[in-house]
Amino acid sequence: MSDPGLEQRPVIIIFGAAVRPDGGPSLTLRRRVQAAVRFGEALQDPLYMPTGGQGRHGPPESVVMARLLQDLGVPADSIRQEPTAVDTLSSARACAALLRGHRGPVWAASSGYHLPRCVMLLRLMGLPARAAPPPEAAMEWRDRWWWRAREGAALPVDLALGLWARFRR
Repeated sequence: MSDPGLEQRPVIIIFGAAVRPDGGPSLTLRRRVQAAVRFGEALQDPLYMPTGGQGRHGPPESVVMARLLQDLGVPADSIRQEPTAVDTLSSARACAALLRGHRGPVWAASSGYHLPRCVMLLRLMGLPARAAPPPEAAMEWRDRWWWRAREGAALPVDLALGLWARFRR
């Protein structure tokens, strides 16, 4: 980060989710942002970093999240978008590049099933990440198990890809 005063500022990286066909946030995206803001209220002057690029619908995920953050009262100068990432690994890589030299705390904000992979990848990319409290699950138990199984399969794949990316640089 170029501003020395920002090097110690707490950062909350909000991992994206789908944008609806009308350009609005999906329920998952909205809940992740709301949980990040609730958590950020307990921190001193956090910097919110919504991450996520162009998906199938509407504007990039980071743009939709930045708009939500401002609607929830977060000032524009407390938001730094990462609008290029297309998946969790590229989000972690891009955020690590944007936060090069940062020495303050870093928090990952996402859904509970997704947080272990987010934290793992941020740490692999050199950030001292921890998990922010996730939003409460808003889905049926069958859906929760499907997402957990999906994450269980994605975790070792992203671990291998993250290690490859880390040692390649």
